Order: sequence, then structure tokens, then C-alpha cells
Amino acid sequence: MSNCYNLSGDGLVIFDRVASRWIIAAHGMPGGGQYYYCVAVSNTDDLTSSTLSWYTYDFPLTPVLGKNSLGHVYFPDWPKWGTWADGYYVSFDLLDTDNKYTPIGVLACALDRTNMLTGSTPNPMQCFSDPSPIPTSGSLYLKHSLIPADIEGTTPPLAGRDQFMVSIQNPPHDGKTTTSNSINLWDFHVDWTNPTNSTFTNSSLAVAAYTPGCYNVNFPLRTVCVPEPSTNPANGYHYTVDSVGDRLMPRLSYRNFGTYESFLVSHTVRAGTTTKQTGIRWYELRSAGSGLPAVFQSGTVQPDSSNFRFMPSIAQDRVGNAAVGYSVSSFTVHPGIRAAWWNLPNKTMPAELLIKSGAGDEQNSSQWGDYTSMTVDPVDGCTFWYVNEYFTQNQTTTLDWQTRIANFKIPTCQ
Repeated sequence: MSNCYNLSGDGLVIFDRVASRWIIAAHGMPGGGQYYYCVAVSNTDDLTSSTLSWYTYDFPLTPVLGKNSLGHVYFPDWPKWGTWADGYYVSFDLLDTDNKYTPIGVLACALDRTNMLTGSTPNPMQCFSDPSPIPTSGSLYLKHSLIPADIEGTTPPLAGRDQFMVSIQNPPHDGKTTTSNSINLWDFHVDWTNPTNSTFTNSSLAVAAYTPGCYNVNFPLRTVCVPEPSTNPANGYHYTVDSVGDRLMPRLSYRNFGTYESFLVSHTVRAGTTTKQTGIRWYELRSAGSGLPAVFQSGTVQPDSSNFRFMPSIAQDRVGNAAVGYSVSSFTVHPGIRAAWWNLPNKTMPAELLIKSGAGDEQNSSQWGDYTSMTVDPVDGCTFWYVNEYFTQNQTTTLDWQTRIANFKIPTCQ
């Protein structure tokens, strides 16, 4: 696939739990302002097998990304993936490279999972945008970074069940409003036989009021305020990193319990009443297997009044225990990794656990990664796997981060 020789970042490695296959995906830039979405699907779940091979696909993105007034194609940023019964789903933020990479909209696409799993020629991908049509001079889009539902466990949704996505609803960009009381739900119905019947519909879900983590009324996308112990000798202020509080964070973890469906998602919100301290807001959406999911319960993980918790990822095991992993930092605590867990059906209080203490700060950049990953082992349905980053020493020149892969079980799931 010559269109995929030059990958431009945002690579993802995903496990299709229902089909027991590995997926690798990233967007490619072969040149000339062209973009492709490049996907490889394994023929086995055993990556050590002598017969391991990959079915590879390159889907042209340029025709569906739109262009600005100068004729330049919008950049497909922050792709996020969801495995569903009738397709693989991916979302993109559309960034205007001629306007400081401002997000002007989103793109959501369905890929033909059925044929991709067998190495057959897939149907053309089906894509929708918001706004539609994609504008040539868009303004700041405040409900960006869609998260598609991703199946947890091996029980798929009912046949014909639509895919659902969620995104934040940032406060109005009016220079004064700091709170929001809703998030966005997106219903993606795909018809592979007759694509004209496919639809993509947005609705609003009312939630408890929140201020996005490190929110700045003048620069809503610059959510930098999480402090580190180190101070900048030039001004004496503590170094700070980005909470990525302007969006919901992957994953939208979906689990089918038979009598109901449960969707979990989380994001970083302001938790301090008089300070900028951040905590983790989470939501559980439920439905009975038909109709739109609705908010069933929610909460905020904030065990103390000093530490900033940010960049979460959430999932739940087969008996309804939720676990959210996140980074933690403060004026006295180097950025490290923690998690909290609780039981959703019994609505217990979150209990925090330490995964890895950090030993250094990021002094040469405010970008603390982009996102983390919490998943549940598809074999036992109990073991949580969490991936995040930390430093062993202060970073002053090039970045040299360490990756931590942790696993744990909740005692009630055996």
C-alpha cells in the first residue's frame, strides 16, 4: 500500500474482542495534500503464530475531509476507533491548517468490518460530517473529538443496533461563560446495502454542570494548568502541563449485560471550588437494547483537595465494576499514574489505587501525551489493563517518556 508508506501519526492498536482479531490503524500522507486511512486486520489473535498475516486497506480520506477557502484540505486529527457489530467506526477532528489548526468540525466514518475480517474487498466507507456540508471558513467548533462506542467483552449488541458516539459540549465561546451542563450523543445508522438510508444524528444529553479542566474563556482549547513540583528559574512559576480538558476522553466502553446495555465515558473537569484543581467526571449511559442511551448515573473522582487528576480512560468488568485510570500531579507530586474503581450496580464510592509514582517533571513542553487506555481482558472479563506515561527524571531537552502497562482485578470479579 504505497498510500500508507508515510504515516502521519495518531496510530492505534485495537483488539476486536468479538472476532478475536488485532487491528492497526493510522492516517497516511503520500504527498500532494492527499490523506488516506490505513488499516491492517490480523488473520489470527496469536501474534506469535508462524501463519500470522495481515489484510491491509487504504481508504481515501481527501474526498470527504473538505477544504478551506484557500483550497487546502482540512487535517484529520485525533482519530478515535470503535468496534461494533456492523462495522468499524472512526472519528476525526477537522483542523484548519491555515488558521492555527482550529477545529472547524468533525467527520465520522463507518468501515466494512465484515469484509475486512476475511480479506475481502470492503464496501466504500460511509462518512458524515458536522457541520454538513463542511464549511470553507468554519469557526471554532465546540463539540469536537467524538468517541465511538467500543465493545467490551465478547457479547455484541443486538443485530441492527446503531453505533453511538459521544462528545463534549464546551461552554459558549463568549469570553465569560465557564460551565456547561450537557454532552453530545451521536446516533450513526449504517445501511451497507443501500447507503442512502444511512444517517448520522446529533442530540443533547443533560448532565450535572461542569467546567472543563483548566478552562480558559479566551482560549478554550488551551487547557494548560496542571502544576508540577519544578519551577521555571526564569519566572519562579511552577511548570504546568495540559489537562486535555476540552474533550471527552477515550474510551466509550460498551458492555452488553443482556437485560441492559451500559456505556461508560470520562473526562477532566474542574474539581476545586476556589482553585483550578482538576478531577475525573464519569458518566454511565444505559439503554434496554433499543432506543437512545440515556444518562443513568455519573460522578466525580476527587479523593483530596490538592492533587490534579487528568487524562482519564474508563472501562468496566463483566460484573459491573468500573475502573478509571488517569495521570496525577500537583505542586508537590511529580506526574504519576493512578486509578480508581467502584461498583456501578451498587453505586459504591470510588477507591483509589497507586499504579506508578513519577520521579520527574516535563519542563520542555506542556503537552502531556494526548490520551490513555483502559481496557478489560477479553479472556477472563475481570482483569483491567491500563497504559499511561511517566518520567524518571526531569525532561529539559528531548522528551524521553516511559510507558507503564499495568493490570489489576477487583476482588468481586473472579
